[in-house]
Amino acid sequence: MKIQPTFALIGAGIMSATLGVLIKKLMPEARITIFERLNRVAAESSDAWNNAGTGHSAFCELNYTPQRSNGSVDISKALKIASEFETSKQLWAYLVEEGDIVGQYPFINDIPHMSLVWGQDNVDFLCERHTAMIPHALFEDMQYTEDPDIIKSWIPLMMDGRQDKEPIAATRMEIGTDVNFGALTREMVAHLELLDGVDILLGHEVQDLRKDKGGYWEIEVRNLEEDLDVTLNVQYVFIGAGGGTLTLLDKADIPEARGYGGFPVSGQFLRCTNPSVILQHEAKVYGKASVGSPPMSVPHLDTRILDGERSLLFGPYAGFSTKFLKNGSYFDLPLSIEMHNVWPMLSAGMHNIALTKYLIKQVIQSPEDRFEYLKNYVPTAHAEDWELTTAGQRVQIIKKDSEEGGVLKFGTEVVCAADRSLSALLGASPGASTSVSIMLDVLMKMLPEYMTSDSWQKKLRRIIPTYSKSLISETELARQTRERTTKILKLE
Repeated sequence: MKIQPTFALIGAGIMSATLGVLIKKLMPEARITIFERLNRVAAESSDAWNNAGTGHSAFCELNYTPQRSNGSVDISKALKIASEFETSKQLWAYLVEEGDIVGQYPFINDIPHMSLVWGQDNVDFLCERHTAMIPHALFEDMQYTEDPDIIKSWIPLMMDGRQDKEPIAATRMEIGTDVNFGALTREMVAHLELLDGVDILLGHEVQDLRKDKGGYWEIEVRNLEEDLDVTLNVQYVFIGAGGGTLTLLDKADIPEARGYGGFPVSGQFLRCTNPSVILQHEAKVYGKASVGSPPMSVPHLDTRILDGERSLLFGPYAGFSTKFLKNGSYFDLPLSIEMHNVWPMLSAGMHNIALTKYLIKQVIQSPEDRFEYLKNYVPTAHAEDWELTTAGQRVQIIKKDSEEGGVLKFGTEVVCAADRSLSALLGASPGASTSVSIMLDVLMKMLPEYMTSDSWQKKLRRIIPTYSKSLISETELARQTRERTTKILKLE
């Protein structure tokens, strides 16, 4: 009798939900158990109010297109993110077509993505960026203008009351989207619950995991509601627990995880409470980040559509907490320091003094300081129309480096055991938006013999028609793919 492959997915967020769906589509006989310490799916970083990444497609995020010393703009990361977001949309479109996702409200909505800058140097940068991007099909519809009247027609709330006469410029992509990753995750998990061989265990916290003599992973789990311990043995483990991943990776004690540390950064937003103001703005508008700030701190005025309700956020304002999760412990950071990562963490700190100063400045700023920063983007703002809200925790990767001792890395990274039986996802942005590509990478690392087989290749191309093809170099394919997913996801 053929043995059914068994998987444990730790964390019920967008990553585990995506991986679970892909596994069951490719390997229907597989048995999957998803463990979540909280009593709700997608309650941490995937939750809409905790997730600053609401559809990162590199249309407007200026930190994805750094300027080189010669003045040119490097768009390689933007191209990669844009193509990976299109890959995500293909899986979501497939699930919609199959009837696997049927929500009361759409989890994805069309919202223009814009970049807005002022000052001649910034205008020159945005112009150079636009020039570099529009030859590519993924960005060919990007509009650019330095005309204040046109910009005002796009974003009147941000232009009303603007007195300074310095140069200003904006880009606009109509094909931009807003994604409620919390709703999407819950819909995918609800679909998984209907399938044979899938167990979703909420209120279950993984306490320890280790390899047994038979080569299986023995996972010790605490049922928090009943205060009972449960032990499970599985062939494959994926740790997608957001800020909690680093701690669990330490417990797994695989050599590949040595030298990794984490630096937690929290985020806060000003949320508009005045419906008439909310209705005056319909776009995601990103500016330029302050010098020394982490990429996740790029300021933006952000229209959100959550469960059919429209909202408006501005931020983020960076904060600091020693927690690795919003619902975590203040001991998370100190308890994560081990002999294998103490030097990388110290080295990374010494090489990021500007970031440390920025975070200190952010933490001690007053409500008046936060409001004055908002007025740079919304000149006519009134303090009584905005309230402070706390978003989720992010843990930036600190990685051992042979030259610098340790480096602070932005983005996401997959750590995989040498025997391919365990993988873990570390890091943050763009995260959720590129979740499908990341999970395909996880499957390739853990199950290469399956992923390269003819049967799986055929299944993958049915789910993601452009699988193994390039949306960056194949212009017509990129256009056709976007047109198809736009129609299925009703983004026209």
